[in-house]
Amino acid sequence: MPHPPLSSSGVVGVAGRIDEPVDVRTADLRLAGRRLPVTSPARVYVCGITPYDVTHLGHASTFVWADVLGAVLRLAGADVVSSRNVTDVDDVLTRAADAHGRHYDEYALSQEFAFEQDMRALAVRPPTHTPRARHHIPHVQQLAAALLAADRAYVREGHVFFRGAGVVESSGLDAERARQLSAEFGDDPADPLREDPFDVPVWRPSGERDPAWPSPWGWGRPGWHAECAAMATATLGHGVDVLVGGADLAFPHHAQQAAMVEAATGVGPFARSQVHVGPVAQDGAKMAKSTGNLTLVADLLRITTGPVLRLLVLDRPWAQPWEYRPELLQGAQARLDALFTAAGRRASSAAASRAVVDRLLDDLDVPGALDVAAAEGGDAARLLVRVLALG
Repeated sequence: MPHPPLSSSGVVGVAGRIDEPVDVRTADLRLAGRRLPVTSPARVYVCGITPYDVTHLGHASTFVWADVLGAVLRLAGADVVSSRNVTDVDDVLTRAADAHGRHYDEYALSQEFAFEQDMRALAVRPPTHTPRARHHIPHVQQLAAALLAADRAYVREGHVFFRGAGVVESSGLDAERARQLSAEFGDDPADPLREDPFDVPVWRPSGERDPAWPSPWGWGRPGWHAECAAMATATLGHGVDVLVGGADLAFPHHAQQAAMVEAATGVGPFARSQVHVGPVAQDGAKMAKSTGNLTLVADLLRITTGPVLRLLVLDRPWAQPWEYRPELLQGAQARLDALFTAAGRRASSAAASRAVVDRLLDDLDVPGALDVAAAEGGDAARLLVRVLALG
């Protein structure tokens, strides 16, 4: 008799215990050079969008890679629970909404709709949770109260500052570089209210044009790092398996976010692994909304298809910086055509499919998996088409 499903009540009595192999669908994934044994649920937190403008290729690459990470975790046997936030309480969003004569949350929803259209065209699976910052104000306030109770935060003139001095040392950066990055991403190391240059606001007072909520420290709004810390814990608990974002988020954002959660909960590390996707450049400079140096996903989709654009992003190591050039689309199209041609061949060996899986489990080695699939064809190529959502 076949053995019962592992989720059943089990077999009672020795006579019913038939010795036969049991396939436990799990595997070890290697990310960023370290083993990540797969367990369920695999909790993935993806730093999402600040919805004040449309999606560019550099931003979209993070979400495509996060989608492939989820697919590979499922391939390894994990149940994946993902959370991708929407930072809809942010000063740059407020200014953009004011410039368009609209309320900040209404404007955010319109931009979020455009973003979701781009994600659908790129076959990015919707996350399990989509927390929005304005819905998690009580969680930010709870985080602030917990940090104050642990003496990891202090109050100054309506601000609640997290004591972040130790974050720089743990990040491996020197103080000068950390100051530069902090200033670049909206923190103010020279603020005289702060006891240390790397203390960051969990809560801050709001001006007349800023969104504001009542709090024990006065009317105000959350700080950026605290928003993500609160949204992550509210949706996934006090720790995650993988924290995903662009490479530019490693410091100060992810470092401060993780430090806040660990200080408030006593649980660490906040993330078992981190995937910081390499930046995309254009004309020698990083793509960024702040500079306008952009190639928009919507514009690219007028001249190519979602699968081609998706493969353009994926056919390289995920941490590698790269520069977009229009002629790269032709190479991605040729690579996709070769994969589809290989998938049309007859069944390949189980060893070939296993080799594709092994490449994907080895730090999401999509280029290596593509090489194997194109050479072996058949089942191995069809498997890769499914996992990478290229069909």
